[in-house]
Amino acid sequence: MYRFLLTPRWWGINVFVLLAIPFCVFMGSWQLSRFEERVEGHRNAGAQAEANEREAARPLAELLPVDKATSGRQATAIGRYDRQLLVPDRELDGREGYYVLSMLRTDAGKALPVVRGWLPGDPDPAKVPAAPRGEVTVTGALQASETPGDNGVSAQGGLPAGQTAAISAASLVNLVPYDVYDAWVTLDKGDSGMKAVPAAAPPDTGLDLKAFQNLGYTGEWFVFAGFVVFMWFRLLRREVEFVRDAELGLVPDEEPVAVDAGVK
Repeated sequence: MYRFLLTPRWWGINVFVLLAIPFCVFMGSWQLSRFEERVEGHRNAGAQAEANEREAARPLAELLPVDKATSGRQATAIGRYDRQLLVPDRELDGREGYYVLSMLRTDAGKALPVVRGWLPGDPDPAKVPAAPRGEVTVTGALQASETPGDNGVSAQGGLPAGQTAAISAASLVNLVPYDVYDAWVTLDKGDSGMKAVPAAAPPDTGLDLKAFQNLGYTGEWFVFAGFVVFMWFRLLRREVEFVRDAELGLVPDEEPVAVDAGVK
């Protein structure tokens, strides 16, 4: 009765099933591991943030390039403030406002973007306190360059002069006539009465939408594996029923082939 499993048609079906099930299980397991990594990263990020607050500040050069291990650590740099920019559409404590971003020219020849603080409302250069003059030493949490359109960072273009949507070297290098570090610092204490901007967790460490997408994809891949098994058994059952009916002579004869309408 099951000799039909050796036909070319069923060989193709069986090979597809034998390849599809392990592939779906592998992909589901991989997505689950990605979710578990994000959960673990979320736990470690909280502990790391507390450790960073207690850790003494280190020179900027010792912490570059920014990665998960150095993001959020206290960095210090010496230089002179130069160009000042505003970063609109930034929320803090449930209120809309903007960051005040000043470029710190260092002796290395590059500029370090420094978020001096946050102000409520729409960006208004007239309301922004001037940056300190002369040589200054800044201390704050080191952050990786932002990616426009990711993690709530606006990808809006065509902003007024003196504004930038993202704090990133790729964006700022087009706005200032000197090289920019691929990192930025948010001051521990807001400058000139502005509110300090808290450090963000390193990328891919929070329980954000991407984390739950990984969890959803995990379920989808396992459902696909189950669906493949279900369809294989359904096809097998239909084939067995057809063979049984044929053995009992219950399979209906084929419809007679139509003849020329002129033949009676």
